This record gives sequence, structure tokens and C-alpha cells, in this order.
Amino acid sequence: MRMTVRKVKGLRGQVRVPGDKSISHRALLLGAIAEGTTRVRNFLPAADCLATLACVRALGVEVERLSETELIVHGRGWRGLMEPKDVLDCAGSGTTMRLLAGILAGQPFYSVLTGNEQLRRRPMGRIAEPLRQMGATVLGRNDGRLPPLTILGGNLHGIEYRLPVASAQVKSAILLAGLYADGSTVIHEPGPARDHTERMLAAMAKGQTSNFKLQTSKFKVRGSMLSSLDIVVPGDISSAAYFIAAACLVPGSEVTIEDVGVNPTRTGFLDALRKMGADIVVENQHEVSGEPVADAVARAGELRGIEVRGNQVPRMIDEFPILAVVASQAQGTTVVSDAAELRVKETDRIANIAVELRKLGARIEERPDGFVVEGPTPLVGTRVNSHGDHRLAMSLAIAGLAAEGETTIEGAECIADSFPGFEEMLRALSS
Repeated sequence: MRMTVRKVKGLRGQVRVPGDKSISHRALLLGAIAEGTTRVRNFLPAADCLATLACVRALGVEVERLSETELIVHGRGWRGLMEPKDVLDCAGSGTTMRLLAGILAGQPFYSVLTGNEQLRRRPMGRIAEPLRQMGATVLGRNDGRLPPLTILGGNLHGIEYRLPVASAQVKSAILLAGLYADGSTVIHEPGPARDHTERMLAAMAKGQTSNFKLQTSKFKVRGSMLSSLDIVVPGDISSAAYFIAAACLVPGSEVTIEDVGVNPTRTGFLDALRKMGADIVVENQHEVSGEPVADAVARAGELRGIEVRGNQVPRMIDEFPILAVVASQAQGTTVVSDAAELRVKETDRIANIAVELRKLGARIEERPDGFVVEGPTPLVGTRVNSHGDHRLAMSLAIAGLAAEGETTIEGAECIADSFPGFEEMLRALSS
């Protein structure tokens, strides 16, 4: 599928982006092992989350779909999951594979996790090693580091583990396994990573708060049962990032994203844009289902280059492709470092964003752990490729709004992995 974008004079309007992908995954997975019925509203019906839905159903969990975005998960409780009759297909979702591996490590049965060709190239050693230390058998290709993963779980014991890099998916896999382990599981993280799992666990561990403790950069969990929860999924800040960036890039723009999640572990991109000189205001902040939510208003402004590194990186790990687009139109140099994790996402996002933005005329230099962008550079529309990466595809679409002529994104169907309706929403704001 191809998507064609042309330069626009301005974007204006109010929109609601689809539900947060990370929280939608967790609502299904934690609801599946909770006692009772969990209702999930504003669920993201994208390909990655639908892969999680299919997997929990294959484990014997009944999930009713009242609508595209509203689910009822009939939890099977702490020990109620059933051995799957077939291989569990995670499609292209690394979140599905890594978090589900943590749960399956605690189950007294055999399971196999696989996915599409893209997912089978993604490293899983960072979850396999701590799960093995806890007592699970985890096998895979390339000495157990690549999918498919074979898991024989049960009889886990708690461990104390220091994450080599800040990773919400690795942290979550260990925490979920820790629910099934004898003794305490303690995790130390080197920097801030998404804390959606911790927030949801804390909300579902009613009356058992002593079994789940949060401290700065340290998390402790003991074996415990979870209670059901009504969950309203906020809008996805990573999806909102594209429209916020577009409003900052295109003169005459003002865009409001309503009811979007502003969890502080996810707002690094907003901080980066403000540092660049962008006009971004967060209004009407409140809390929904344990997550901070607000309206974000973005307007066009004069932008300048910045440096992004260190602890800010995990707080905006999905937004670096769109940051590169913004940087191409900012005055001066933007330097990104400490972001080697981008090399092992759905694709090598450092290499691919550099290749594709250069086709449009941007001056971007690839580095081992990031990139350098010199701006501003006039962009000229041409044919570019998504490389099967939804975040790269949407970033290139936003670049097309600032490029002279017509920009065609090949392979745009991958956008449905996280943001069904993206093209229609973009056109509505551009009209």
C-alpha cells in the first residue's frame, strides 16, 4: 500500500488519537491472569494488540468484544491459564512476545512463541537470561537469543536482577514472572523506562500492597493474585507525537490532542520539542485508571537544534524517527546519542531514518548509537520506503507535509500496527 502526502499550509483542529498501545497490551495480559472480569475501554484495535488478544484466547481466556475498542476479559486467575494447543503467534509485536514470555515462565506447561520474519530477527536474550535464572526453561535460535522461543515454566524462584539497559519490556517480563515465583523478585533499572506495568499491577494488587513495592529505580514483587479492574486506556502519546510534530513544523498550525496519556516516563519527546523552542501546552491534566491524562496543544514556532542523550532516551524511545524529521527543519545541529536500542526495534531505525530522510534532502549522519542532523534543510518530495516499520512510515508522512511537491511512502500498510486511521486523521487536520 502506498500513501501520498503533499505540502500543506497549516494544520488546525482537535483530535483524539487511538488508545495507548503499551497499556492496551497490558490490560489484556493482566486481565487474563486476574480474578474476575476486567472491562477495557478505548482499547487499541491495531495489529500488535490484536496479536496479544489472539494469544490470550489461545491460553483459554474468554474475551468479549463489545465493540472495536471495548472488551470484557474474563480472567482465569493466577493459575488458570491452559496449555495452548498450537504455537502462539505474536505477529510483529515484541511487546506481546516479551511480556507473555514472563507470564508463561510461571506456568506448569509447554508453550512456543513465534512471530513474523521481522519479529524473529529481534533479540530475546535479555528476557530469556533472567527467566532462566528464575528457573524456567527458555530455548530459542542462536543460543536461545532469537525467536521462536520454547518455554517450559513453573517452579520459579525470586531473583535480584540489574537491568543492563532501561527497558520496560524486559522489566515487565521479569515482574510478571515474579508473580509466580517463590520469594521476592527485585529489579534495579539504570534509568527511567515506561512504568505502565507497575501502575497496573499496583492497582490490581488490592489488599496485597506489601507484595508489590515501588521505589526510585527499584521494584519488588512477590507471588500474588490480582483483582479485576475497569480500565480506560488513554490516547497514545507516541501516536500523538506525529500530529504534535506536524503542528510545530508547519507554519500557521494549531492542533489539540484530547485525552492523551502524559505519563512522565513517556513525555521525553514533549520535553525535547520544548527545548527546541516549540510552543506546546499541556492542559486539563487529570488521572484515569492510574495514568495521568491531559490535552496537549501544539503550535508552529521557530525551532533550534538540541542534544538528546542519557536518561531522556528511554522516555522517548519510539519518537526518534519523528524527532529526526523535526530536526531537519530546526536551526543548527541536533545530536542524538545513547540510543543504540533503536538498532533492534522493528527495524534498524537509526539506519533507515537516515537513508529515507536523505532521499528527501535532509542532512543526517548515522552514528552507532544515534544520529546527527544539520538544519534547516529544504525537503523535496520523492518516493520513500517504510521498511515495514510503522513509526518510520508515519514520520515520513509528516516530513511530506513540509516537503515541496509530492511524497509517496511505500509499504504504508504497516501503519496499522499501531495507528489505524492515521491517514484519515492527518487529512482531516490538513483540510
